[in-house]
Amino acid sequence: MIDPEWPPTVRAIATATDDAVNAARSQSAAEFAEAVTELHAQDSAQVAAIHAEMVRSLLEELHPDGLTGEDVQDALTRAVRSAAEWHPDLDVPGFVEVLTGALGVADTEEVRRPPLPQHAVLIIADLLARRRASAEVYLRRAVAEIQRAQTMEMP
Repeated sequence: MIDPEWPPTVRAIATATDDAVNAARSQSAAEFAEAVTELHAQDSAQVAAIHAEMVRSLLEELHPDGLTGEDVQDALTRAVRSAAEWHPDLDVPGFVEVLTGALGVADTEEVRRPPLPQHAVLIIADLLARRRASAEVYLRRAVAEIQRAQTMEMP
């Protein structure tokens, strides 16, 4: 699954993200906490960028005719409800930050730290379940898109 040519940090993020998604799907709080701890040990900006790209890609595929505010609200509600069944410490504003950040509608005037990875992973796990897909495809797409964006020349 993990591309051996990716930088070590990207490989570690991809592995921990996949582990966290699988733990969320199986509702294993201990395994989820372990994977999230590994994500916290990585560069938070890189983690947030990969997760945001995964969320954006999944939302676009689930809503090919365009994304409405109701669609975003539905994604938020589904992810929170799904996680509340087994995850004891939910922070709903964290979910909102992940969704608004991934869609590029976050308040850019306010200086914030990147959202915590557990919120993104819980949203990703729910979106993947709706899409009936594995994290691998979306991890690869996210990394490829970030690499492509980094190699483009700015006008």
